[in-house]
Amino acid sequence: MAEAPPPLALSVLDQCPVRAGSTPADAIREAVELARATDRLGYRRYWLAEHHNSQSLACAAPEALIGQVAAATSRMRVGSGGVMLSHYSALKVAEVFRMLETLYPGRIDLGIGRAPGSDRFTAHLLAHGPGRLGVQHYPEQVADLLGYLGRGHEDARLNGVRAMPQGETQPEVWLLGSSLGSARFAAHFGCPYSFAHFIQPRDAEAALELYRSEYRPSERHPEPRASVGVSAMVADTEEEARRQSLSRSLWWIRLTQGRPGPFPSLEEAEGYEFTDADRAMIERMRARSLVGEPDTVAARARELAGRLGVDELVVLTICPGFKARLRSYELFADAVGLGAGVVDSPALKPKDPGGPGRS
Repeated sequence: MAEAPPPLALSVLDQCPVRAGSTPADAIREAVELARATDRLGYRRYWLAEHHNSQSLACAAPEALIGQVAAATSRMRVGSGGVMLSHYSALKVAEVFRMLETLYPGRIDLGIGRAPGSDRFTAHLLAHGPGRLGVQHYPEQVADLLGYLGRGHEDARLNGVRAMPQGETQPEVWLLGSSLGSARFAAHFGCPYSFAHFIQPRDAEAALELYRSEYRPSERHPEPRASVGVSAMVADTEEEARRQSLSRSLWWIRLTQGRPGPFPSLEEAEGYEFTDADRAMIERMRARSLVGEPDTVAARARELAGRLGVDELVVLTICPGFKARLRSYELFADAVGLGAGVVDSPALKPKDPGGPGRS
């Protein structure tokens, strides 16, 4: 009798996509409903991404939405994926997440990154003021953030400052990234590390190997701990999964051409005249994503996790309709055996925002 595959944990990365025919407010409401559903399905954590001045990604302040998601769920951890620390005061970020941890003890993750999450001019406006810091100061900010959360500071003057309100538990700090540099920072500070495979898959193995080899144990994390962020679209058939993924592909093609906007409807994506270059890009995107029917995606997910030495995948799914998006998370959970059942309560089935491309 064949041995059962090792358990694989799944989590959610929500970029709060805005679809054609819907509004940013719809995207934010949908995040809460998706969190309720995936909590019941057995997903481990729910991370909200930070983007600014975007026509297609609605969450500019994950710290404001985390509390709403945590209140609507009961089992999963909730956090940022991530806060772009270079825009902010390390002390203020620590205080915000200490407050969230006080409200939802033992359930809050503070994922931090150094990407701008915006265009260059918007990033400049976010950092406006005489005390703004360039991205080269990111390591100092990480050190300060951890210090305010209880690790202590090299600068003794700061040891009298703690992020309030104090409590018995702490938010769990993760470093996020898609490069060798981010892996090295996570290793240096002894923090868990989540690698964005959906952004830069070719560096995943090298980054995780570097993270583990250079890891410096910390009090809270004596051993390295890593997860991998993946793009996925699961449907009942391979054909339907590829069809649903077409909207995100067209959105990405337009973005690379300097034509940002909401995610196109299914009808628009299917009716678009793709060039040979476009089709080649689509195939490259699918090759680095988990797209297909449940058994195929589960097998690829386990192979990827095994190859990279992680037991958790953080899943990003964007498609033209909420029902198909929720169905993808349901099928993925069932295929890897999360075992929490499916969403069967009408209260947990959000209404689709309407408009073209809802399926």
